[in-house]
Parts: sequence; C-alpha cells; structure tokens
Amino acid sequence: MRPFEPGRLRHRVTVLRPVSMPDGAGGVAVSFTPLAAVWAAIEPVKAAEDAGPDRPATRLTHRVTIRYRADVEGGMALSHRGRTLRITAMRDPDEGRRLLTLDCVEERR
Repeated sequence: MRPFEPGRLRHRVTVLRPVSMPDGAGGVAVSFTPLAAVWAAIEPVKAAEDAGPDRPATRLTHRVTIRYRADVEGGMALSHRGRTLRITAMRDPDEGRRLLTLDCVEERR
C-alpha cells in the first residue's frame, strides 16, 4: 500500500445522515440531513449506462477517502458540488483509524 498524502484531501464534502419521516400515507420518506463537513479525496472509478423503461441513466462509482470518523455508517451519503454520492461500502484501509475509504454510487438521469 502506498503512503497517503494529506494534500489529496482537497474536496470539501458534507456527510449526510438519513432521516425517516412519516409520509402521511402510512409509510416513511427518507431524506438526508447534514452531519459534518470534511475534506476528501475523490476518485472516479467507473461509469455505466443503465437503461430504464423511460430513459437511460448513467451510474457513476467513486472511491472517496476521508479522515477516520467513527460516526460514518452504511446508508449515509455525501454531498459534493450539488451531487449526492450514496455510500455503498466502507473500510479502514490499514485498520489504523487514520482514514476511511468509501465506495460511493452517483446516479444521474
């Protein structure tokens, strides 16, 4: 594993926590509320077209690295430049509690 360079954390992102609210029809609607603003390194990983019934969608995956936070959990998301990146997996790359690597998906229609 190559050494991490702190200067790579050059993007300001907001960690978003999901909040469930009653939707008035017996179900719940999930929205997101800001948890923290952090510095991150964002690397695009893959782009793919997912054709839907009404129009095609582009599915983008990103690898995001932030400083370690114990309060980041699955189901959360990140906001960056008007985009929402849903966290699909996370790991502490060297188990040193220095960094978190987040696998994220952004879907565009």
